[in-house]
Amino acid sequence: MQVLLGVGGGDHSFRALAETVERARAAGDDLTVAVYTSSGNALSEIREQVRDRLDGLDFEAPIRTIEGDPGSGLVALAEDEEFDRIALAGGTRSPLGKIQLDPVSEFVLLNAPMTVTLVR
Repeated sequence: MQVLLGVGGGDHSFRALAETVERARAAGDDLTVAVYTSSGNALSEIREQVRDRLDGLDFEAPIRTIEGDPGSGLVALAEDEEFDRIALAGGTRSPLGKIQLDPVSEFVLLNAPMTVTLVR
């Protein structure tokens, strides 16, 4: 399976990276990481952190850069390159137990024609 993981530079994104790498390794999936900025960090900094974490996990994956709107960029990349699944960090619980989505996760969930996995 071809999996595209979106990493926006926040702590949740890096936890999702580690978990998605482990799932990809166990399932034999091909993983591509798409970095975008949503945390105020520079794209180059996020890309470097992803590379360092992948090295630490002893896992190789191509890293792509999404410039502009991250939600539409992730969906377009996934469609253009025929990924089977998009994985994203996403979803926190409100005090009443409802899932709250960030704008990127919400856009991808509503617009992606393939399966989307939220890693929490």
